[in-house]
Amino acid sequence: MEDMMPLMTRATERTVELVRTVRQDQLGLPTPCAKFDVKDLVSHLEWVAEMFESLAGKGPRLEQGPYAGDFPERAERTLAAWSRPEAWEGTSPDMGLPMGVLAHMYLVDMVVHGWDLARATGQKYEPAPEAVSRALHFTDQMVEMGRQRGAFGPPVAVPDDAPAFDRLLGVIGRDPAWKA
Repeated sequence: MEDMMPLMTRATERTVELVRTVRQDQLGLPTPCAKFDVKDLVSHLEWVAEMFESLAGKGPRLEQGPYAGDFPERAERTLAAWSRPEAWEGTSPDMGLPMGVLAHMYLVDMVVHGWDLARATGQKYEPAPEAVSRALHFTDQMVEMGRQRGAFGPPVAVPDDAPAFDRLLGVIGRDPAWKA
């Protein structure tokens, strides 16, 4: 918990900053995540926050609801839920995964979807190097399960000597050179 909470907090705060600057006229723009436009991506982030708040309390995996426009508030509740030591104990009853694995899944979502949103809306984005390192290490270990569950797309070829963030994007199926 001690090393993950700062990474989760900063990644979430950065993504919240990006969401807050999205204008109404940008909601229909495409994103690097092919199944989402900007509004759908923000709605997905709302669901991610709500679901991981529930999971932190050993609750159920929730279904995604409609866009509500309240990601910052949901993200704040998620971080509060994960700041409790008991959130990190044991295994999620609903997901069957250790709580630390779920925390890494959340981190990957915040880091990658932050990039998706920044790219789609023309904002600058630089995730914390330690968050990228942790997300890449975790994703390398979980990529096959992620693909089987539909969380990751087919890999995008990225040079072995590319920056860690580009390699992370490629592993999960994003093209680091994507432009709107």
